[in-house]
Amino acid sequence: MRKYRKQMQQAKEKAANKERLTLEAQLPMEQLIAGVREDIENFAAELGLTIIRRVMEAEIERKVGQWGQQAVWRHGQQPGYVVFGGRKVVVQRPRLRSQDQEVQLSSYKAFQSQGKLQESVGRHLMRQCSTRDYEGAIDSCLDGYGIKKSSVSRHWKAATAQELERLTQRPVPKDLLVLMIDGKFLGGSCLVAAIGIDLQGQKHVLGLWSGATENATVVKGLLEDLVSRGLETERKLLVVIDGAKALRKAVHMVLGEQALVQRCRIHKQRNVLDYLPEEKRAQAAWRLRAAWSKKDPRAAEKELRKTAQWLEGFSPMAAASLLEGLEETLTVQKLQLAPELCRILANTNLMENCFSQAAHYMRRVKRWDGPKMIMRWGAAALLKAEKQFRRIKGCEQLPHLEKSLREANLNSTLKAA
Repeated sequence: MRKYRKQMQQAKEKAANKERLTLEAQLPMEQLIAGVREDIENFAAELGLTIIRRVMEAEIERKVGQWGQQAVWRHGQQPGYVVFGGRKVVVQRPRLRSQDQEVQLSSYKAFQSQGKLQESVGRHLMRQCSTRDYEGAIDSCLDGYGIKKSSVSRHWKAATAQELERLTQRPVPKDLLVLMIDGKFLGGSCLVAAIGIDLQGQKHVLGLWSGATENATVVKGLLEDLVSRGLETERKLLVVIDGAKALRKAVHMVLGEQALVQRCRIHKQRNVLDYLPEEKRAQAAWRLRAAWSKKDPRAAEKELRKTAQWLEGFSPMAAASLLEGLEETLTVQKLQLAPELCRILANTNLMENCFSQAAHYMRRVKRWDGPKMIMRWGAAALLKAEKQFRRIKGCEQLPHLEKSLREANLNSTLKAA
């Protein structure tokens, strides 16, 4: 029995060895050592193409089989191409044929994969290489085609479409605690995006939507898309938004009473100061920051209402702007968050920083060709920016936020404060 097992193991090893491809290359060492770097790169490129040809030849030998037992036969060659080194390279494609039809080579089809070329185009264009300069930005150790600006544009369009699809189809994290929503205008359209923060403090780009303005319909469409991908509407969330009434309306329509809304204090302060004369802005900003810095939400609200009374004397519109949604600028304090976490979640700076990183990747775009292009570029840039995200400061306090969200009664909590 032991001898039989040994023989079976040897047979398996022999069968595995037959599937391995062995390739030996005679290196012209003296010429390579005496040559320049370009000679080595050219040799390496030719060696890569040799491997590709040898892989296809090995597949042919396996499909043809032994003499006299063939099910398919060699059927000559014809010009073809493979994707190699960020371009299409011309090769001679070997052909096989059975009695009825031509037999395709799976290896040749794999080497023709457009995904590799799209990835190469995506890497170069995300690093500020324009479509016009792509041909000169890749290594010239191989002759190829498919690298002119029109071809590169098509590959980039396909690559960004895949990024948009990946972003809009991936599930929303189940342990989401914070949802931030904000918009950015690009090419006459408003790109509205959402970022989530989970229990571990990790930030995730959740989705994006496009419209003419940052209106309730656009934000509602974004939130409904998030719900369809797993955002739980029965679970309380801290939703951080700017001062736009459209955002607040959309949040209420989709998430209802489960959303504890925190209005961005930076936007609120900016809106108030825009109504004031230059000589009053510094004092007003100081009073607003002093009120929001108080740990007790009741004391903070009292100080904010005093500030509104002071503004009423010389700028009723500034006072009205401050009073609109005043209680929702204090939500993080009413949840009794730690000062550091309270400072981070009291505004939409995380969204602004994300948009800033995305704008860096999109800064060389000269002309926006409609909402589809904006969505594709926005998805690619935001996912690129997401790779550089770090956990938020004060993330060790997030379990306390989860407990507060789970146990708090929204209406009673806000009224008690």
